[in-house]
Amino acid sequence: MATRRSVILGAGIGAMGLEEAMAAEPAEVFTAERVEADLARYDSFGLKTSGGPGDVASGAWLAGELRALGFATQAQAIEVPYFEPREVSLAFGETMVEGLAQAPVTLTGPGGLSGPLVRLEVWGADAAAEGSIAVARLPFARWSTRQSAAIRRLLIAAAEHKVAALVLITDGPTGDALALNAAPSAQERFPIVTVGVRGGDQLLAAAARRESAHVHVGGQGGLRAAHNIVGRLERGGGRRLVVSTPRSGWFGCMGERGGGVAAWLGLARWASRACALDLTFVATSGHEYENHGGQAFLHSALAPAPDATALWVHLGAALAARDWHEAEGRLAPLPSVDPQRFLVARPELVAPLRAAFAGEPGLEAVYGDEAGAGGELGEILAAGYPRAFGILGAHRFHHSSNDDIRCIAPEHVVSTGKALLAAVSALAT
Repeated sequence: MATRRSVILGAGIGAMGLEEAMAAEPAEVFTAERVEADLARYDSFGLKTSGGPGDVASGAWLAGELRALGFATQAQAIEVPYFEPREVSLAFGETMVEGLAQAPVTLTGPGGLSGPLVRLEVWGADAAAEGSIAVARLPFARWSTRQSAAIRRLLIAAAEHKVAALVLITDGPTGDALALNAAPSAQERFPIVTVGVRGGDQLLAAAARRESAHVHVGGQGGLRAAHNIVGRLERGGGRRLVVSTPRSGWFGCMGERGGGVAAWLGLARWASRACALDLTFVATSGHEYENHGGQAFLHSALAPAPDATALWVHLGAALAARDWHEAEGRLAPLPSVDPQRFLVARPELVAPLRAAFAGEPGLEAVYGDEAGAGGELGEILAAGYPRAFGILGAHRFHHSSNDDIRCIAPEHVVSTGKALLAAVSALAT
């Protein structure tokens, strides 16, 4: 909440040094109480699919928070696919298997479609046949995108064999059916359904018996508007700090997105009072469609030029998700943070980031960007920003409908946020 003191400080900070400004405003921005409140608010919006009610509401909330800190905000419009399911079913004999329609969704038609179940191998497609319902079990992984090599190979094989439908068994830590990120234009002529391991094993057994199955994918879909939220606070110095995070995702996406959103807010509260640089904070939609919102921002006039950017910090997936014990197909929550998160930076930033993130599981091993990076961070680095770093990962419930508030704990966001604050304080000059 903006106070008279913070407004006065914000107006005069351009003439102050960074250390002087920080001394004048020592308020703690990463407290367990504040982070817990931010996580609860983000969770309250429900599903965060791009352009949906939860995404729109979370964007309005974040824009309001920025305005209270003195930022000028605007909504950058993008267009994204959407699908509101009416029926997604897969049945053989008396057995019904639950699944998810893979975006961008291809419908089956009102009556669905039937065909023989045939197994499609990741590294071979000899058994698939025209008109069949192909079933493919993905190797065990924390699946995120259909751009991965194994899935691309399956999609090509399914198209070549003219299958009627493709069922992907997304074998991962939870055993759940997972939603996969996809480019907005990546729509096959055949419907794709993802299923979890239990239902997938049943389907593979039925395929071995050459049983017939029925697939029905019905609902309302097409394109709809979504918006990036962009906040700017001008100091007049000509050098800029950019902090970005996606806010959209499949389902509630609390472990995936919650930590990034809360850390983004914490950095905005600190920077609005204690950073002498010009500020741009952006919360993008369209993440599920291969960084569509991030690309739109990056290639627009709203993004600053690389040579005017003192530092770009990207807060990606699984910034501070909870870790879980895995035992015989069951998961039990742990009090620790999931270390399967990566910190990637320009080579000259690696040493100071190692100091700032020392003791932070996963993030203490800082990687130079020589091998590239995934997600929006990869787009930022490819665009030539000379001083940039970011965090990204995939926790155990990544892209699962069960990625809820249980998948994140405030204390992990607090710890990671304080490390981020130390890093930005050292590098944003």
